[in-house]
Formats: sequence, C-alpha cells, structure tokens
Amino acid sequence: MNKEADSLPSIFNDVMGPVMRGPSSSHTAGSWRIARTTVQMLNEELTEALVEFDRKGVWASNYREQGTTMGMDGGLLGIDITDERIINPDIVASAKGISIKYEISSFETDHAITVRLTLTGKSGKKMQIIAVSTGGGMFEIRKYNGHPIRIRGDRHCLLIHASGNLEENELSTLIGSSCGSAIASHSVANAGSLYHVQSSEPLPRELIERMHSLKGVREIISVDPVLPILSGNETEFPFTDIASLLEYGKSKKYSLGRLGLIYERCRSGLDEKDLTAKMRELIKIIENGIDVGLKGTDYRDRILHQQSDLVQKAVKTGRIKTDPLVNGIIANVSALMESKSAMQVIVAVPTAGSCGTFGGTVKAFCDVHDISEEDKIKAYFAGGLIGVYFAKGPGFAAEEHGCQVETGASATMAAAALVELSGGTAEQAVGAASLALQNTIGLVCDPVGDRVEVPCLGKNIAAGMNALASSSMSIAGYDQVIPLDQVIATVKRVGRSMHSSLCNTGRGGLAVTPKAKELKVMLSKLGNGL
Repeated sequence: MNKEADSLPSIFNDVMGPVMRGPSSSHTAGSWRIARTTVQMLNEELTEALVEFDRKGVWASNYREQGTTMGMDGGLLGIDITDERIINPDIVASAKGISIKYEISSFETDHAITVRLTLTGKSGKKMQIIAVSTGGGMFEIRKYNGHPIRIRGDRHCLLIHASGNLEENELSTLIGSSCGSAIASHSVANAGSLYHVQSSEPLPRELIERMHSLKGVREIISVDPVLPILSGNETEFPFTDIASLLEYGKSKKYSLGRLGLIYERCRSGLDEKDLTAKMRELIKIIENGIDVGLKGTDYRDRILHQQSDLVQKAVKTGRIKTDPLVNGIIANVSALMESKSAMQVIVAVPTAGSCGTFGGTVKAFCDVHDISEEDKIKAYFAGGLIGVYFAKGPGFAAEEHGCQVETGASATMAAAALVELSGGTAEQAVGAASLALQNTIGLVCDPVGDRVEVPCLGKNIAAGMNALASSSMSIAGYDQVIPLDQVIATVKRVGRSMHSSLCNTGRGGLAVTPKAKELKVMLSKLGNGL
C-alpha cells in the first residue's frame, strides 16, 4: 500500500511553462497551484483562509512584491492564472465574501519557499496544509492535517478519511479492479487514518461510491491535477542520462530536437502530433508576448517602463551599428520582460524571471535566418530537453541556488536551441549548453526593490548573448572540457554554498545599495506591491 509517486521531469510541466501572469513563477504560479489544489482538498465552499510564511523563509521578505498574494488569492478564489482578474483579486474576494489573511509566523520547514495554509469552509470545517514551491511554478504539498503526503498536481487524487484502518486488501482490490494505474499510500495522525490514492486517469464515480460503503470511511475527497502533463502514462525511455542520450542520438543520427520530442512522448504517453501542437501553441503565446511588449505596455508598479522600442529607434538614426541578430535579441528579450512586468500573459521558460532569454533569442535567430516553424518547434524541444536535465539536478529556484538556475539555465537551453536551428548535431548542442552554463556559475539573485526587473533584464539579455556565442563556439569546434552533467552538478553544489542573502531575499547584492533602498521606498508608496 505504501508506494511513492515519483516521476521524471516533463518538458511541458517543468521547463516550458507555466503559462501565467505575474512577476515570478516560484512566487505567483507556484502559490496559485498550491492554492488551487488546497481549496479542492477543503471539499466545501471556502469562507476564510490564513496564509502563513515562516519568518526565516524567502516568501516572508517579498511575498507582496513578487506576486505571491496575487497567485495565492487567485488560486483560492478560482481565478485562472491567465485571467486578467488575477491582477486585482480583492475585487473577486469581496464579491464572494471570502476573507484571506497573511501572517509571518514561525514553524518548522526544510525548504526556503514554504507556506502553511489554513482554510475554513462554510460549515466551519477547518483544514491545514504545508507546501513548498520548488521553482519554475512546480510545487509539492507535504503535509495535510498532520498527515505526511506528496501532492504535486500531476495526478488525479482521492483522499479517503477513515476512523480506523481499512481492510487494505479490500481497498487494493477495489482500486485495482477499477483503475489499474492507481497507487496508494496510508498514514495515521491525530485526525485518524488517511488513504491517498493517485491515478493518471480520473477515478470512476462507481469506485468512489463503492469506497463510501467500506466500514470506517468518513469522507472521500477528489482532487484534480493542475499540471498539463500527467504522470503514470510513461513508456520505456531509450535513454536516461546525458551520456546515453548522446550515444542513442549518434546511433540514430537524431538531432537534439528530435530526441527532445522522443523524450516527451515517452514521458507523457501522448503522440508526437499532439506534443508538436502543444509546443506550437506555447510558441504562439511567447511570440505574442514579444509583440505586446514591442507595442508598449503600461503598469504603474514597476521600475522599468518601455525600453524595448529604443533599439530600433537607435538603429534608424544610426546611433548603434550592431547587426540585426544582436539587435533582435536585445529588443525581443526586453519586450518579453516588459510584458511580464506589466502582468501580461507569458510563458515561464524555464521561469518567469528568466522568461525573456529563450523565446526572445530563438525568435530573433529565426527571423534573421528565415527559419521554418517546423524547425523552430524542434529547437524548442532541444532546449526543453536540456531543461529536463536541469530540472533533475538543481531545479529552477533562485531562492535555493541564485540566478545561475534561472538566466543560467535559460542561456544553457537557448544555446542548445541555436545549435539545433543551425543544423548542428546533438553532441554540439549539448556542448554549447555546457559552455553557456560554465559562463554563469555563481550568478546571484539580487532583484532591486524586490521587483523582478533590475538586474533581471540585463541578465536575460546577457544570457541571450551567452547562448549565441556558446552555440557558435560549439559548432566551430571549441572544446567544452567539462561535460554538461558535471557542470549541472557543479551548479547545485555552488548553490548550496551560496549565502541566503544572494538568493532572492532582497538582503544582499544590488538589492541593498542606497539607490535600491530608495527605489523600494518609492515603490511602496505606489501601492505596497502587488
């Protein structure tokens, strides 16, 4: 009965997404997914919510400025994360008569981005969870009413409350006869027994009705997934680590983009046609974000207003002489970052704070070289596959490892994508990724005024240039020296030695300069953050 629901990263879950509004994927999207899942676990109409952040954690210092309240409120109120209403959720909360309060508390945690959420329902029922945002919009609920639990939003779940221990053989038989792919775990806490059933398929109503008839069952709660790709549908992978990936690619003469599509097909259980369509839709959203940014965005509570149009203006007047590719990267990356800061819909690739690099760089390259949509999609799968190995390693939380796992990761992915677009081999793409990542080890996360703008914009643009140089170096034959898997492991090791003041806490680096402090005071007068 005690099985764990572990799964490999998915390109569409962990790397290319989420599709969202908000300044930060770990703050805004992570909190939205936690709240959206938790409110389902209440199993009745919500009336009150208490959101607590541990005073030693990252969220305690910047939960308003980086959009945690925006995401949390939106999730609790049932507002989609792409819905414009999420920008001002207080209006919806007032209309629904729901009270949401925030407090800084002290409680035991083992992760930098932890929240304790206590919900009260219409009947007076209370429930409490402890959850973590693991970076890039991913999350894990780890405790539920005192029970240890693991809910990541990638499976359909049943929470079965019982007054005592159920007959496990009977429960297992019921589950197996109705849903063979389901797994279950059991725990005992002060509130009684909890059985947690997870499945890649919706659990049949007939099964739930039969479970209700089991002796001792008090309540059964259904929880729907919030991630785009479900776990439990995996097929056998032709490669696992980077070494076997390169060996398989060489034997089949596959590019990295082709290998990325194969990986996601095996991970998701979906066919290649569906996956290609899904990627095409993400590209459309990303490039719309570029168009929106270039046309001009307006949002009061930010440091940097429109600048993405300045490059083309400077070119027209002859003030800058750089080539169209470099100019395009600067303008596109800036436009995406401006769209993000104006609360427009963006795709966090691999995070919101680094969302400008990959899409902006790839589009500029494709525009200059007249690349087809089909080849662009392959480049996205190439970059996505590099992101998978990053997700397996340090992940994408700057709160744990600094900006080396945000703009460092995006540069790494973009370098591989540019090799794919240039007709390079999988080995050259992985080599370019290694070179790009070596250039960013130790990069700190020190946003000014707790806004994801300065120096984030410059780091995104620099990441694009890093990707361009690294791809050219690899194709030309430069020696990467250190293999990518070892560089990724180094990033994780360096991140662990990085002081917390340099990991998106606003307590170090540029964030504590006199000018940054002045800007933070000024911004607080505009509306006290999001």
